[in-house]
Amino acid sequence: MAVSLRLQRHGTTHRPFYKLVAADSRNVRDGRCIEQLGTYDSVSNPHKINFNLERVDYWLSNGAVASDTVKSLIAQVRK
Repeated sequence: MAVSLRLQRHGTTHRPFYKLVAADSRNVRDGRCIEQLGTYDSVSNPHKINFNLERVDYWLSNGAVASDTVKSLIAQVRK
């Protein structure tokens, strides 16, 4: 099983809200996840990013692969 860290889209049309999840890479984007790791609100100004970095580091150290968007959001949180 390959685990990936990616965003699940929630919210309504033109008002997206995202959850950072650890999920099996074979599952669909908004499908079942293993664990929810945080949230990302791209509509608010400035963007609201709330990640549990301890759990993110745990998953990355155990071989999970982060998507490109998640990598950039993690880098923003760590600044």
